[in-house]
Amino acid sequence: MQVISMITIGFVLDLLLGDPPTWPHPVKLIGHAIAGLTRLWNKPAYKPRTRRWLGGLMWVIIVGGTYAITFGLLWLTRSIPWLHFVIGTYLCYTCLSIKGLAIESRKIMASLRENNLKQARYQVGMIVGRDTDRLSAEDVCKATIETDAENTSDGVIAPLLYLAVGGPALGLAYKAVNTLDSMVGYQNETYGDIGLASAKLDDLFNYIPARLTWCLLMLATALLRFDTSNALVVGRRDREHHRSPNSGFSESVVAGALNLRLGGPHTYFGELVDKPFIGNADAVAADFGAIQNTLKLVYTVAVLGLVLVCACRVAFLIIGGFMA
Repeated sequence: MQVISMITIGFVLDLLLGDPPTWPHPVKLIGHAIAGLTRLWNKPAYKPRTRRWLGGLMWVIIVGGTYAITFGLLWLTRSIPWLHFVIGTYLCYTCLSIKGLAIESRKIMASLRENNLKQARYQVGMIVGRDTDRLSAEDVCKATIETDAENTSDGVIAPLLYLAVGGPALGLAYKAVNTLDSMVGYQNETYGDIGLASAKLDDLFNYIPARLTWCLLMLATALLRFDTSNALVVGRRDREHHRSPNSGFSESVVAGALNLRLGGPHTYFGELVDKPFIGNADAVAADFGAIQNTLKLVYTVAVLGLVLVCACRVAFLIIGGFMA
């Protein structure tokens, strides 16, 4: 029950505070460690096969180290219950990124309302991996919506699921997996070898959360009275229309629920990457309202996810008590 309390309080803290940039955050430390190992091992002097092996070793060091350090910190504080609880709750809070995602989306909307496309391009570039310097206003909106949809799984449901299964240690280990993929998991000349393990293992860790998010988004669509029928049609048809085996699941439901056309070709590091479209060809143009509705879906799914994972953990505890 203590883990449930940690997760719930951490969830509320994230909704209230977001991610203040000056506060200490484990993911920042994880990012610095990844950057350091990447500089050390991702060198042209190493053969591609060597870089792939080093990328796998980096994954083990970063993910395993994150889990071990977090578990050790909680183990060391177990004799001081209040400190153990405070640290565990704070770590749960740092695993979630609900309000932070909304804050960045609203910054982009504010810039577009002021017709400051240059600023909006810069802001969306902070939350997406694609090149943004030539995006139109609608493209900026679409990029924001796609990121919000994808992060409904990566930033909300997946962390909640891993926190519920293994507490703060497993939750932060998942964040390490996700951070590795976001930093080096690109299929290009620079990171294709060093990031291969990170990309593949991120797909594995997100397999179940992505499909759970699909179901919760469908429920949220019905609760918010968006286009449930179209969400189901597009969600079933286009959920695998993505280079990632997972990202299309959330994007397809959002595209159907809001009658949008997402995806399509994007430029990454100056290279055009051909991606399939998600949504109907006669969809409406993406605008501020679509971003706001996407955020409504994100928040609704977040609450549904919290209730679901906490209820499941309670059920397992009760079943375990009966079987003991």
